[in-house]
Amino acid sequence: MSAFNCRPSCAACCTAPSISSPIPGMPNGKPAGMPCIQLTADLRCAIFGHAERPACCSGLQASAEMCGDSREYAIAWLTQLELTTSPSTAK
Repeated sequence: MSAFNCRPSCAACCTAPSISSPIPGMPNGKPAGMPCIQLTADLRCAIFGHAERPACCSGLQASAEMCGDSREYAIAWLTQLELTTSPSTAK
C-alpha cells in the first residue's frame, strides 16, 4: 500500500482536533477547531521534524479516509472524530 501524502494548504489535522500535549507557544495544548500556533501562513507546520513536535502530531498519518478530496471534507471528518471520542460525549 502506498503512502498517502498531505494535501498542500490543508492543515485540517492541525486545526480540527484538540491536542492535550504541550506545543511550543501553547503549553496547555489547543482546543478543537483552533489552528495550531505553529502553523505558518502557507499552512505548514513550523516544527515539522523537530523534537518539540508533539508525538500525537507526528503519529497522525494522512489517509484517504481522513483526508478525502478536500480540506472541507478533512475538517468535517476530523471534527466528527473529535466529537465521537471526546470524554464528555463518548459513551
